[in-house]
Amino acid sequence: MAAPQDVHVRICNQEIVKFDLEVKALIQDLEQSAKEQDKESEKQLLLQEVENHKKQLLSNQTSWRKANLTCKIAIDNLEKAELLQGGDLLRQRKTTKESLAQTSSAITESLMGISRMMAQQVQQSEEAMQSLVTSSRTILDANEEFKSMSGTIQLGRKLITKYNRRELTDKLLIFLALALFLATVLYIVKKRLFPFL
Repeated sequence: MAAPQDVHVRICNQEIVKFDLEVKALIQDLEQSAKEQDKESEKQLLLQEVENHKKQLLSNQTSWRKANLTCKIAIDNLEKAELLQGGDLLRQRKTTKESLAQTSSAITESLMGISRMMAQQVQQSEEAMQSLVTSSRTILDANEEFKSMSGTIQLGRKLITKYNRRELTDKLLIFLALALFLATVLYIVKKRLFPFL
């Protein structure tokens, strides 16, 4: 049967792997969203943030590997010391078990620290994704409003053009009516003053 410390270490290891996968997925989503941005400044800002998250992830992975390597070296050294030392086998087993328990505790603490760092990384990535979704939604709303305003402006332009044509037609009709009126007045005056012509 496995010792409780071993189970705890395995659980921590599984959590670290799970967080690692979540962080990688979030970074990929963030990178994809950054590439889909229309504004170059937002695109560059998000790509820079993606690079920072990738560096942090790489740093976490490196720390995790170093902690694993340190623990493995410590365990190997303890086993070598046990083999090289003679004496009471029972005392050596007790010492080895205590050392292994201490090493296991140190590993557990190290893994928990890495797990916390990865959880923070996941939280930051989620916040960045939420911010990106909010800004994308705002941009889409602004785009829809712009389309609506564009339609209204085009309708206004058509109406102004129509009224300009109607104004020209009205001016032409007024001019023709005035010319007809003046011609009628002249005709009447001519018949009254000069009936013989």
